[in-house]
Amino acid sequence: MRPDFNIYCDESCHLMHNTGKAMVFGAIWCPARKRHEAFKRIREIKVKHGFKPDFEIKWNKVSPAKADFYLNLIDYFFDDDDLHFRALVVPDKTALNHKAFNQDHDTFYYKMCFDLLKVILSPDCAYNIYIDIKDSRSRHKVEELHRVLRNNHYDFHDQIIKRIQQVHSNEVELLQITDLLVGAIGYLHRDLKENAGKIKLIERIRKRSGYSLLKSTLYKEEKMNIFVWKPKSDMNG
Repeated sequence: MRPDFNIYCDESCHLMHNTGKAMVFGAIWCPARKRHEAFKRIREIKVKHGFKPDFEIKWNKVSPAKADFYLNLIDYFFDDDDLHFRALVVPDKTALNHKAFNQDHDTFYYKMCFDLLKVILSPDCAYNIYIDIKDSRSRHKVEELHRVLRNNHYDFHDQIIKRIQQVHSNEVELLQITDLLVGAIGYLHRDLKENAGKIKLIERIRKRSGYSLLKSTLYKEEKMNIFVWKPKSDMNG
């Protein structure tokens, strides 16, 4: 039997023409059998801070007044040895030269998704991948990502990638924590500073991880793995 893992994926400013130069792709993963324990603990933290268990954690809700709540969540992530995070950062999407590599932005998007996940995936394990429903193209994105991952891993019988499924983030606590971490990485790489609560969270992540979050970590880093993508010869590919 292959051990089962769940991966919860999110992204920030991934569209070509929306605001913010830095694109961030992120994923939390854990043993599938541990997911309910994690969901329960996160709901307990919500209640402890006066929120309802179904309150949705989101980076755009972080404020100085709620900083202690979100700091508690960051500490929980670092204290739980079953939880792992990886982020892939494209520092400046406006500098991408898709034409030079005979590709469009969608093709580049799937390349980045694959680069995010290839470090996480092992041929000896099985994975369920969950993606937040964001827009009307979500279903197409799920189908295309499944095809790309299956082909790159020669997984033609879906033994490695068992499932890629769209979910509503308000129902999946670990996807909410992914949103929080992706948001923090993106905020830092966009050099934003106006929200003191968000700055506190970034500093806590830096302290707990031991990394600046601005540079790539070692390839095998398992707790807080950061990859800052660089174009080949100053172009993407």
